[in-house]
Amino acid sequence: MQNDQGDIMDLYIPRKCSWTNRIIGANDYGSVQFNVGHVDPKTGIYTGEFTPICLSGKVRKNAEADMAVNHLVSKMANKWPLPQ
Repeated sequence: MQNDQGDIMDLYIPRKCSWTNRIIGANDYGSVQFNVGHVDPKTGIYTGEFTPICLSGKVRKNAEADMAVNHLVSKMANKWPLPQ
């Protein structure tokens, strides 16, 4: 398929689970995707940036979603600058 500029575009781009790194199929109706907003450490105000997190239906079915989100967000927080 081509867009208005004539570039060839894919009709479907599959997502990957942020926890297991497996591809989330088109028929995985238990999967979710949400955005975790970045907050300025000094002011506590949302900066307008975010990081998307995708979880597959299998992770949610096995009751590992809470552990996965906590681990992923804490890993992201280690990359952010600490407040002074």
